[in-house]
Amino acid sequence: VQLVESGGGLVQPGGSLRLSCAASGFTFSNYPMRWYRQAPGKERELVARISSAGGSTNYADSVKGRFSISRDNAKNTVYLQMNSLKPEDTAVYYCYAPSEYWGQGTQVTVSL
Repeated sequence: VQLVESGGGLVQPGGSLRLSCAASGFTFSNYPMRWYRQAPGKERELVARISSAGGSTNYADSVKGRFSISRDNAKNTVYLQMNSLKPEDTAVYYCYAPSEYWGQGTQVTVSL
């Protein structure tokens, strides 16, 4: 079983990034998926979640209107489109298939 995140990096405030999480080794389409993030010295927090078929999404108040979660079950991949990025979005971002599988994380740094 693997969840492999990609797409992180360094971006200026106001910029955009799209994270991807590629799944393998389990029936991806059966699982709702979540993105979490963890900033240095802080607890891991839920950023966004999506239902197994993709018809329902939810967001943390801190990212609502700026981030968008989506999935492609044919490609076994979940995405997080992040727009209007702020320095406080700096964190390691993880995808999660509840209640079993975590990815290794991808670093997002928002800075001048």
